[in-house]
Amino acid sequence: MDAVTLNELIVSRDIDGRHDAVVSLGRDTLGSVNRRDLLERIACLAGGLQHAGLGRGDRVVIMAPNSVDWIVSALGVLHAGGVIVPIDTQMPAEDLEHVLGDCAPGMVFTTGGLRARLSSLHQDVALFLFDDDDERDDSAASRDWHDLLQAEPVAACPDANDLAAIFYTSGTTGPPKGVPLTHHNMASNVEALCTQELADSSDRVLVPLPFHHVYPFTLGILVTLTLGAPVVLPFSMVGPQIVRALREGEATVMLGVPRLYEAIWNALEARVAERGQIAAALFFGMLTLAMAARQHLGWNPGKRLFARLHRRIAPRLRLMVAGGAALDPPLGRRLRGIGWEVATGYGLSETSPILTMNPPETVNLESVGRALPGVTLEIDDREGSGRGEVLARGPNVFGGYWNLPEKTREAFDEQGWFHTGDTGSFDAQGYLYLHGRASAMIVLSGGENVDPARVEKALEASDRIREAGLLEREDRLAVVIVPEPELLRQATGDELRRILEKTVSEISTDLPSHHRPSQVRVALDPLPRTRLGKLRRHKLEELFEHLEQGDEAAEAVAEPLSPQDMAPEDQQLLSDPAAERTWRYLARRFDDLRLTPDSHLALDLGIDSLSWVDMTLALREHAGIDLDDSAIARVETVRDLLNEVAAGPTGEGDGEDLLSALRKPQQRLDDTQRQALTPPGRVQRALRTLIWGLARFTSKRLMRVSVRGEWPDRVPCVIAPRHLSVLDPLALLQVMDRRQAEALYWAGWTGLLFTGPVRRWFSRTASVLPIDPGAAPRRSLVLAAAALDRGHQLVWFPEGQRSPDGRLQPFRPGLGLLLKAHPVPVVPVWIEGTHELMPPGQRLPRRGQVRVVIGEPIETAQLEEDEREIIERLRDEMVALGNPGTPSSATAGQEGSAGGEET
Repeated sequence: MDAVTLNELIVSRDIDGRHDAVVSLGRDTLGSVNRRDLLERIACLAGGLQHAGLGRGDRVVIMAPNSVDWIVSALGVLHAGGVIVPIDTQMPAEDLEHVLGDCAPGMVFTTGGLRARLSSLHQDVALFLFDDDDERDDSAASRDWHDLLQAEPVAACPDANDLAAIFYTSGTTGPPKGVPLTHHNMASNVEALCTQELADSSDRVLVPLPFHHVYPFTLGILVTLTLGAPVVLPFSMVGPQIVRALREGEATVMLGVPRLYEAIWNALEARVAERGQIAAALFFGMLTLAMAARQHLGWNPGKRLFARLHRRIAPRLRLMVAGGAALDPPLGRRLRGIGWEVATGYGLSETSPILTMNPPETVNLESVGRALPGVTLEIDDREGSGRGEVLARGPNVFGGYWNLPEKTREAFDEQGWFHTGDTGSFDAQGYLYLHGRASAMIVLSGGENVDPARVEKALEASDRIREAGLLEREDRLAVVIVPEPELLRQATGDELRRILEKTVSEISTDLPSHHRPSQVRVALDPLPRTRLGKLRRHKLEELFEHLEQGDEAAEAVAEPLSPQDMAPEDQQLLSDPAAERTWRYLARRFDDLRLTPDSHLALDLGIDSLSWVDMTLALREHAGIDLDDSAIARVETVRDLLNEVAAGPTGEGDGEDLLSALRKPQQRLDDTQRQALTPPGRVQRALRTLIWGLARFTSKRLMRVSVRGEWPDRVPCVIAPRHLSVLDPLALLQVMDRRQAEALYWAGWTGLLFTGPVRRWFSRTASVLPIDPGAAPRRSLVLAAAALDRGHQLVWFPEGQRSPDGRLQPFRPGLGLLLKAHPVPVVPVWIEGTHELMPPGQRLPRRGQVRVVIGEPIETAQLEEDEREIIERLRDEMVALGNPGTPSSATAGQEGSAGGEET
């Protein structure tokens, strides 16, 4: 086939124009664009770009999350003869500045949220935004990219030898290098990959990888569209959304990197472990059987044995393609055992990118496969051992680095072979086996060659070590260790270092003597990696020097971790808009703490069970997400929270807004809650009267209660007393008569009043509603709302728990949300004296004087305020009751200044 351009290649096959080209998932939607519309938009954009002044060879930066618009803009630039420069949205600031200066773009496609990161652009660069930007400054050269689509379509104008793209390497050994690829380079690789028959037009290809990397761009866009298969784009690149895209997008093929497949397997393994030892033993027994059948008999029983798993996760998925790094063979065998096909390959940005392919029908998981058609590979075997640097030639190999003639001369030898920098060897069947990165190999003065990946893998197998990075310092091996979060909570400073040094020493005994690190440094933040998970070794050396100068393990910076310094999978997690907004909210709230994705909500951030109402309300406001009670039970760390938020309404909850649920509570009650609100029968009324009488008698024996104000007769309404002691309800019983007591419900904490059958019976007989703000805030608020909806009075302690020191605590916002949904009157009640009689922790009460002040009802129906302002108004009135003669607004800050949590 003659040399063609990428645009010509995409339309070279006879595919029905009505066939889906791109399937895109929104937060709650599933949309698609057919081939005819996609190609028309590409041609129109090309016309708009030419009209805007784009010439052949002009560079156009695309810095944005994956989307249909991303695909249209990239192919539209190519159609118009321009050169695309895809850039990672999470690229570190110094690398971004270098790239923008190096490629000198004339135009940039980006989003309003990312625009601020492009401040180093020359003012003459035209900036086009994919989304609406409310803060757009008309004086800045930014335009809505949709304006370009209004032009008349034009024919493709590039030549096959024209430059198509500049991909910047991820900078594992230095600053990012520009890799220019021509249309012919990339088209030849696309044609070779199409011969491997990994997919056809009947498939649907899920691409949960950012398009700025050449691997997902070539395989995920160019190959997929050339074959006529739809590209399936998840809403974001986080686990719950990827699983959703597999199901709703009906994906049959998935492109991924090994770290993604490791995460999928780890999540699956954790789910199996949760089901108990018997279920786990059965699962792994079937898996072992299926793996043996595939390896020795060529059978694939996994589809039948794990049919339920396939239906739940990915009903149509048949093939997992792994690239970007080496797939661990045991992991590949497990995935195949479950019933999926696995394909792997090997390549570099400089080779457009694929050199070898390991198709599923002949896959050899220990190898990276055989050379693609048109690609020639050799081993630079100077020592005659059969092992050496891998050399490559072919139409897909680039011609040299952008603006780096010295680096280009180093990369090519006199015969024109490209030196990949990887060491490898061939077997008799032509399969290539890789043995490490030549440039990463450490050579000590004694001639010993040390493969750092081997040492790092051994160290990271420890349950105390999250990450390890090996380097050479003064002809000795040194290692930077990132400890597991659990170890960080057990030890710090010198103790932490001693534990890790001992761990490294113990593990090193199983390594060759020249592979044993003699220096250990401890880092608290993730090691510097590329988005595909490769260690940036030149940055590792800088980190080691920094750790030598100052003890980072002992003196961690008390501020949230920057997203640019996170591990690749956490950067990927923040690609979800709701997760990113949640992280920004947490970073503002805990701006004086070392907030990381591993931070434990309770242990590190102090978010106890009573704080969950605050947290769910804050997430509703800041991220637009309502976490259901089952989600809260699963959350321990910030990463767990971000994953739940990313799942959003598509998680295990019903996705209903909490405020809407409170306004229609009767529809949300379960059988137990309905029973709690069922009017008592004759026997239960008699028992309730007896309990009231005994409680009132006990109260009068213990306390002399002085009362100012009258107990309200209005129904429905909320009584909001101060909470100092378990004696508070007994004190209130002296304020009301029997008729009033029988007409109300009390909100009671399940952890105190519903533990054990006797307490449960007593609480239900005494009209106490089970409230659990920790594990079930939604369920608890719905039950309280139902009591108001049925016309009852409700006693609710707005502080949420007893005061530990007798001072008024911050009010929890759950009551505010309840009153916003049901704007009934709320009556503040000031209590004092019960804390002295029986403070928290004291087992037996003392006798004494108690004072109760009942305020005037606050008409919440007249307040046009949100739940926080309602709560603040209630607290002001409460403080005024305890400080007569002092204006509410002045006293609000005087009483109970104990710190609370921002909502």
